[in-house]
Amino acid sequence: MKTKKALLLLLALMLVAALAVGCGQQDGEPQTPADNSQEEPLKVGFIYVGPIGDAGWTYAHDLGAEYMKNEIGNVELVKAESVNENPTDAERVLNQMVSEGCKVIFATSYGYMDSVIKVAEQNPEVTFLHCSGFKTADNVGTYFGRIYQPRYLSGIIAGKMTETNTIGYVAALPIPEVVRGINAFTLGVRSVNPEATVKVVWTNTWYDPAKEKDAGKSLVEAGADIIAQHQDTPGPQQAAEEAGVYGISYNSDMSQFAPNAVLTGPVWDWGSYYVETVQAVMDGTWKSEQKWYSMADGAVDLAPFASFVPEDVKQLVEEKKALIDSGEWDVFDGPIKAQDGTAKVPEGQSLSDEEKLNLDWFVEGVEGSVE
Repeated sequence: MKTKKALLLLLALMLVAALAVGCGQQDGEPQTPADNSQEEPLKVGFIYVGPIGDAGWTYAHDLGAEYMKNEIGNVELVKAESVNENPTDAERVLNQMVSEGCKVIFATSYGYMDSVIKVAEQNPEVTFLHCSGFKTADNVGTYFGRIYQPRYLSGIIAGKMTETNTIGYVAALPIPEVVRGINAFTLGVRSVNPEATVKVVWTNTWYDPAKEKDAGKSLVEAGADIIAQHQDTPGPQQAAEEAGVYGISYNSDMSQFAPNAVLTGPVWDWGSYYVETVQAVMDGTWKSEQKWYSMADGAVDLAPFASFVPEDVKQLVEEKKALIDSGEWDVFDGPIKAQDGTAKVPEGQSLSDEEKLNLDWFVEGVEGSVE
C-alpha cells in the first residue's frame, strides 16, 4: 500500500514538472527571464560647453547626469567636455555619440541648437534634448528652468545689502537667456532699493576664469560693492572676495571659493529631469515637448544664505519665494519699465513665455547695452 502511494506521488510530481516546462516555453521559443538586469545598458550622451570641473554650469549638469545613472541603474554615460558651439565641432561630437550607440543625447548649451536639429533629422531613431533652446522636432525636445525666479530673489538681497547703490554684473553672452537673468535680478534689486543700479560688463565667454575675474575687478573699480554673474566660473566671486565686497554666484553654490563674499546664488538641480526623461525613453512614453521648470518644481533654487545675510533680509526673500511658488505672482508681471523709462509691461499684464524666451531689451535700472 505504501509503495502504491509513493508511486502515485512520484507520478504527480513528474506531471507538475512537465506542465511547468510547457508553460515556460511556447512554439520552441526560449523562455524570457524575468530579470532584465543582464540587458545592454542604455547609452546616454551629454555634451558640455565647459569642463566638468568648472564649478558652475557644466558641473551642475554633470551632477544631474550622475544622479540619473545612480537612480536608473542600467545606463552608460558618454560625456564630451568643452565642446565648442560652432557647427563643425558640435555636429562632429553629436555624430560621434550616435555612432557610439547613444540612444539619448543631451546637448547642454544654447549654441548647440541648430546642430542638434540637423543631426536629429539624420538620426530619427535617437532622442535629442536641447537645453535652453526653442527649436523642436519629433525626436527633439527642449528643457530649461525658470532661473529668473531665484535671480529675482538674489536681487532682493543685493538691493538690501549694497551701500554704494552700484551692483556689478559679469555677463557671458548677449542672448535672451542672459538678458532675462539680468532683468530679473535688476527687478529684484529695484523692488527694495529704487536708487540702486546694475552695471553690466560683457565677457563674451562662458568659461574663461581669468577674463571673468578681471571683469569682476573692473566693476569693483567702478564702484560696485556687490558682484553678480552669469558665468560658469567662480572668478567674479573671487574678485569680490579679494576686494572685500560681496558677491552673488550662479549655477552651483560657489561659497567654497569665496566664503567671505558669496551671499547666495541661483542654482540648478537637473537630476529629477534627467531621471524622468531617460526613464520615459526606456518605457517608450517619451514625446517631444518644451519643458520650462519653476522653483516650485525644484529644478531651480537659491544656494544657502551666508551667515552674514541679515535675518530680516532672509525673511523678506522667503516671503517673496512663497508668493512666486504659489503662482499668484511672477517676476515679469507688470508694471515694468524699459531701460529708457518707457512703459513696457502695463499694470495687470505679464510677459508671455514666448516674450521671456526672446528678451532683447533691458529694464530700468540696468547700465549697459544689449550687444
